[in-house]
Amino acid sequence: MATITLQGNEIHTIGDLPKVGESAPDFILVNSELNNVSLKDFEKKNIILNIIPSLDTPVCQKSTKLFNQKASDIDQTVILAVSADLPFAMKRFCSSENLDNITPLSMMRSRNFAKDYGVLIEDGPLAGITARAVIAINKENNVIYTQLVNEITDEPDYNSVLDSLK
Repeated sequence: MATITLQGNEIHTIGDLPKVGESAPDFILVNSELNNVSLKDFEKKNIILNIIPSLDTPVCQKSTKLFNQKASDIDQTVILAVSADLPFAMKRFCSSENLDNITPLSMMRSRNFAKDYGVLIEDGPLAGITARAVIAINKENNVIYTQLVNEITDEPDYNSVLDSLK
């Protein structure tokens, strides 16, 4: 379990992020066409998991836009924005903002992703959705960078995650 804050108030996640050097846990998430996708669908690509509480918040929107912009220069890399939002809402946001380098994925059918990646918030007003985190996974599906953002209203360290893939 990890302790983070929401506007200074302690809340907790159900577990811990995967460790650098470990194999990334497989997952099943839902894309904007309502199809299940898994880690295997991104084989032989670097992956940035931009794990966010909701695209309906300013910080989540900003981080998704910045990753779309900054990561477009990194070859063979996909950026997955993962939240509990409905796939329709995520697609609408990405379309309206012209975010063509982001693949929005929803946990609408299961919270297993959030449990397996240690980001499921278990108490407080945001219980049941994810903490803010970024995880980089290399082409061999090994975790090469992790950051659990300590204050959920703060942005992640964009440069560190991007540098881990260069």
